[in-house]
Amino acid sequence: MKKKRKIDIFLILILVLSAGLNLYGIWNNDTDNAYYTAAVESMTQSFHNFFYASFDPAGFVTVDKPPVALWIQTLFALVFGVHGWSVVLPEAIAEVISVSLLYFIVKPTFGKTAARIAALVMACTPIAVAVSHTNNVDSILVLCLMLATWMLFKAVRTGKMLWLIASFFMVGVGFNVKMLQAYMVLPAFLLFYLIAAKTTIRKKIVSLITSVIVLAGVSVSWAVIVDSQPESSRPYIGSSQTNSVLELAFGYNGIQRLTGQNGGGGGAASSDQDQKNQQQENSSSDNSSDSSNEQMTPPSGGEMPAGGPDGQQGDVQSGGGGGNGAGSFGTGTPGPLRLFQSELSGQASWLIPFVLFGIIGLLITGLRGQRKFNDTTNETIFWTMWLVPVAAFFSVAGFFHHYYLIMLAAPIAALAGAGWTSLVRLYQEESGWKKWLLPIGILLTTAFELYILNPYISDIGIIWSILIGAFGIVTSCLLFFVKKGKSFSYYVSLAALLGMLIGPFYWTTATLADGVNGMIPQAGPQSAQSFGGGGKMNNGGGPPGFGSQDGQTDNNENSSQNGATDSDSEQNSQNANEAPTGMDPEQSGQNENGDSSSKSEQGRAGGGSPGSGESVDEELLSYLEKNNTGEKYLFAVSNSNSASSYIIKTGKAVMAMGGFSGSDPILTVDELEKLVKNGEVKYFMIGGGRGQDNSELTSWIKENGTKISKSEYSSSSSDDSSQSGGPGGNQTLYKAELD
Repeated sequence: MKKKRKIDIFLILILVLSAGLNLYGIWNNDTDNAYYTAAVESMTQSFHNFFYASFDPAGFVTVDKPPVALWIQTLFALVFGVHGWSVVLPEAIAEVISVSLLYFIVKPTFGKTAARIAALVMACTPIAVAVSHTNNVDSILVLCLMLATWMLFKAVRTGKMLWLIASFFMVGVGFNVKMLQAYMVLPAFLLFYLIAAKTTIRKKIVSLITSVIVLAGVSVSWAVIVDSQPESSRPYIGSSQTNSVLELAFGYNGIQRLTGQNGGGGGAASSDQDQKNQQQENSSSDNSSDSSNEQMTPPSGGEMPAGGPDGQQGDVQSGGGGGNGAGSFGTGTPGPLRLFQSELSGQASWLIPFVLFGIIGLLITGLRGQRKFNDTTNETIFWTMWLVPVAAFFSVAGFFHHYYLIMLAAPIAALAGAGWTSLVRLYQEESGWKKWLLPIGILLTTAFELYILNPYISDIGIIWSILIGAFGIVTSCLLFFVKKGKSFSYYVSLAALLGMLIGPFYWTTATLADGVNGMIPQAGPQSAQSFGGGGKMNNGGGPPGFGSQDGQTDNNENSSQNGATDSDSEQNSQNANEAPTGMDPEQSGQNENGDSSSKSEQGRAGGGSPGSGESVDEELLSYLEKNNTGEKYLFAVSNSNSASSYIIKTGKAVMAMGGFSGSDPILTVDELEKLVKNGEVKYFMIGGGRGQDNSELTSWIKENGTKISKSEYSSSSSDDSSQSGGPGGNQTLYKAELD
């Protein structure tokens, strides 16, 4: 008879905890990353938009990512409607499933206790929970990689090649979630199969070659299909310079992430004009940095992110080294200790010191009395080969965001769980230096966690440091000096582990209490207001959406209350929101202010949470809808940030002429003129705002269009034709009609 499997009640409790953390408050989300939410709205309207991941309902331009994760979000939106929570729900579910998969991956070799610890650590990893509260695609990417890992281990344990092919197939699916980021695990996959599969070296090589061919085919399948279509029959590939998915994958979303070369339009600056635009943007950033920096308050002992409070780097093309050598968005100084720097350490690094001791313990216990590698050693090497190359990439990369560190969650969690069991075993069974690996690892990890907390003591209080320090010092001293039985040392070690989890668990709950930034999530106290480097925004400064919960800075509110002039508020808005050319939706993380709360709202779900799109000017919208005489596009703007909330609000097509950043080479003047002549677009909102306008298109619009006075659609304005609200801030509406 088959032995009946028992349900592990501890796993159930861990999954309940994970579900609680990942689902908490998502019903309060409004549009999160409005760039992707607008795409979901568009993708619900036709299969054409769905397949290509079109940003707008007319299929003018795509988003800057492949479609798989957005397909999943769109399916949820088709069932529940397009809401902030409905596009976030699949990300939250993906994280919970990943936690359960890690348990089942770790358990067969390292045991139930190690699996429980691994699942618990992953469930409490701050950045993993933060990401799952947004519609950024990383949680689904991690799920793909966890499924691939489970299949890989199944291939090794069963000896069936089909599981290996399925594993690499899933990595290929991951490529179609976030492109080359999925390939970070390949060194671990290849090495693990070579050393762990119980077959001949010839069969291993043949199996791996076959699987890599499948991986390559799945990875480029969507890209090849899209690139092979006539450009006139599909959307332009957003953030590419050549209208190619393959260029997007291996350029902008590939090597440029390592080098930090993210110039105009998502690619490295490729012309004199791009370089001139970049210089203008840097000049604008420099001109506004003095006043902006005065409004920022870094954590005690910390530094401001390079380039100002909105995370702008001093030089986009410098490899992410603006300011004091910190990364483009406060990701620390490149080097071997980058993950231990205050800018990044609170995201996923809490247990890395203990993990390093755990790896030593695992290798000792795995190799003890063995002539060849056993399952313990093989799987230790696998998780280490996942951890080390990924950590090395983030240590030297020129451009990435805090939430990319979710890639570290699984290997850290697995090695923490397995490492704890091996260190406890060594403590109980060995003598000499091997015995002391456990208490030394606990003590050093405690010290590191106190280092992470230190810059925030003035904000969060000292109680957390006292609690973590007490657990670490007391338990390590007991292990050093009290000689009792195995049961005593086991429970003391367990208490030490729980003490080491206090820090990351608090960091996670503090993130949820403060609210997660929808576009650039990061974990920690005041995470919704911080933008790069773990610094914090006070409510008086920084870009709108980060200085206060309602999406407006106190400065702008106070200016309005004190009767500041329109020109002053427009200039303040422009200075705060200007962004460098080439910013992708992960880079920006900014949203605009409407003229007043009575005139604007954040879109379908209302609100104004950090990271949501720009506000919707209801009077402008009413004017555009009333005067639409059958044009395909409601109106056109320079970049997607100015369009996203209007797409979400109305479900109608708004043209982002230059893609996300405003600098994608989508349209020529002749093509724009043809669109106007054909009656496809009539109204244009240009000037001001963030991003980069195409100067030739802008000049043509000004020369051939009629400036619309703001008084024609706004009840609270003079005849001044420029506006500080609407889709871009400090912008002007034009009407262009050609015979």
